[in-house]
Amino acid sequence: MGKIEGVSISVIKRLPRYYRFLGELKEQGIVRISSKDLSARMGLTASQIRQDLNCFGGFGQQGYGYNIESLYEEIGKILGVNKTRNAILIGAGNLGKAVALHMSFEARGFNLIGVFDRNAALSGQILRGLPIRHTDGLYDFCKDNSPVVAVLCIPSGAAKELTPELVKLGVKGFWNFSHYDIASDFPNIAVENVHLSDSLMTLSYKISNTY
Repeated sequence: MGKIEGVSISVIKRLPRYYRFLGELKEQGIVRISSKDLSARMGLTASQIRQDLNCFGGFGQQGYGYNIESLYEEIGKILGVNKTRNAILIGAGNLGKAVALHMSFEARGFNLIGVFDRNAALSGQILRGLPIRHTDGLYDFCKDNSPVVAVLCIPSGAAKELTPELVKLGVKGFWNFSHYDIASDFPNIAVENVHLSDSLMTLSYKISNTY
């Protein structure tokens, strides 16, 4: 599946949700579903679902709906979860440990091959079956193993310091839990920011404006 131009970021951000819902339906043994029934489950309109999926080609059949297993596989291909990309995680504190232990990287197209932290006291400890390495060894490790993704569970200052080196070493994408704005300095690098405090404030807004 090649790169698809002109698809809005809002549609792309809905794809993982489609993938998750379809995966749950597949596990329940449901074979097909109409856009109307899928919309009721997901809280979207049937028209929105058809528009979203039409961005990537026609998947449904008039009078039949969507074949769940087929659509699940096609969306997986679009998301790239059928591929395997080597990833490293930097920052083995509480957040980094939680991400390493509880995120199913392999099911989402990534193979976590290295964990790093600048705290020498953590070096050698095992996390998710991997030894925690000191960040001083990043250069040699990346040269030998060619990771293309870095998960940053470190403060903004450390992220700003390490990112240029990682880009030079061939990292093409960042799952960024820091507040460092990678995209402003590296506009051609793929970045997905996860700002937990922003998410919590969004919840605060929703509560404040609902009740």
